[in-house]
Amino acid sequence: MKLLAIDTSSNACSVAVQVESEIIAKHVVEPRAHTKILLPMITAVLNEANVTVAELDAVVLGNGPGSFIGMRIGASVAQGLAYGAGINIVPISSLAAVAAETTATHAADKVLVAQDARMHEIYLGRYQAGTDGLPIAEVSEQICKVGKLADLESNYVAAGAGWRKYPQLAEMNKQCISVLSDLDHPRAEYLLPLGAKAYQKGQVVAPEALVPAYLRMKVAEVPTSAN
Repeated sequence: MKLLAIDTSSNACSVAVQVESEIIAKHVVEPRAHTKILLPMITAVLNEANVTVAELDAVVLGNGPGSFIGMRIGASVAQGLAYGAGINIVPISSLAAVAAETTATHAADKVLVAQDARMHEIYLGRYQAGTDGLPIAEVSEQICKVGKLADLESNYVAAGAGWRKYPQLAEMNKQCISVLSDLDHPRAEYLLPLGAKAYQKGQVVAPEALVPAYLRMKVAEVPTSAN
């Protein structure tokens, strides 16, 4: 299987390519630089893997939630590449990518991912490791106010930049958290196993049918001009 993964939903610009069992990845934390560095990073990993876009089976996209501008950049690039190559997009939660890295690097059974949604809110994802080690969402991802989180059990590994943006979040929910990890941004290489699994299940979309997971739609919507 040949997959290209992209995530630009955070301050990090992350790309990875998988050719059978080989994975080549690049990850750069450089806020507001996605438009400048994304395409060169994609070209670099494809060249290093000696594969062309036309040879890919699909493009795996970190589909948010996250930065609206960042998500739009990643989505438009993924759509352009996939449309040009005649292949589909595999949309994967950017929160799940953070959870996948956490289960892999911290041997975590349960992960609580929080990313900054601004306006004193967070994007929240709750995951349990499946039998294959990949995270499975316990409930739908949501946007919520920074505060005490409801209906949580204990022994979650906390991941995501939201915990450092709002330190009081960890204090208010310390009874639920066993470890506060230092994993902040989604990495494209951890989108790959999630994307491969979804691809094999047929969970793909045509480039023109892609819908980014904004969650806060009232902000993401573009106002229409008055007549």
